[in-house]
Amino acid sequence: MAKSTIYGIHAVETALRNDADNLGQIWLDKRSRNDRLKKLEKLAADSGLQTIPADPERLDKMAGHNRHQGVVAEYYKLKSYTENDLYDLLDALEETPFLLVLDGVTDPHNLGACLRAAEGAGVHAVIAPKDNAASITPTVRKVASGAAEVVPFIPVTNLARTLDTLKERGVWLTGTSDKAKQDLYQADLKGPLALVMGAEGAGIRRLTEERCDFLISIPMQGQVSSLNVSVATGVCLYEALRQRRPQA
Repeated sequence: MAKSTIYGIHAVETALRNDADNLGQIWLDKRSRNDRLKKLEKLAADSGLQTIPADPERLDKMAGHNRHQGVVAEYYKLKSYTENDLYDLLDALEETPFLLVLDGVTDPHNLGACLRAAEGAGVHAVIAPKDNAASITPTVRKVASGAAEVVPFIPVTNLARTLDTLKERGVWLTGTSDKAKQDLYQADLKGPLALVMGAEGAGIRRLTEERCDFLISIPMQGQVSSLNVSVATGVCLYEALRQRRPQA
């Protein structure tokens, strides 16, 4: 398996808790007195892994910047998912499907933030096109704060065909668009759902929009006309979660 590098306390901690077998060497800032790093060192020891003390300068070089929070680790390549894995996942679900589709999100920071929001909201999988879109990188893992190791990220060759198959399987496609006739809070998001979010600036593509069963918009009360895609994704996912939670 190919190795990559992950960094940041959340990302390394999540890997230790969920996938320690795929971790290699772990380097910690030997000068730091951060209690969270000390807890991380103990967690690594409990997992049978040793940590290596390192100067901040060495960590900067390994991570490519200084935003590593004092920890860098070798990580073997994440499990890769195919479109068939998506359908196997759906077949195995014992609850109503809740999916996120990212139509051409190219910024790794946005992808990481979307994954983090998806994991928090209980999304079963994130789907994206293979081409002209961001993939999982160390930066994505760092921003996702461990969500990239938990939520299946499924790149597909032909997004339009995948959406057609989801519809055949009874999943309702709800896209976000300025053309929508209803806003987020008027929409019914309780059933089998794939929330479709568009690329930064351009929004969802025409072929994607044509396949959506419904279009929704986020009401904007100020002078700014739209939200960053990761912020918009969080807003929509958590409204869906609110609706989908069992009523007390």
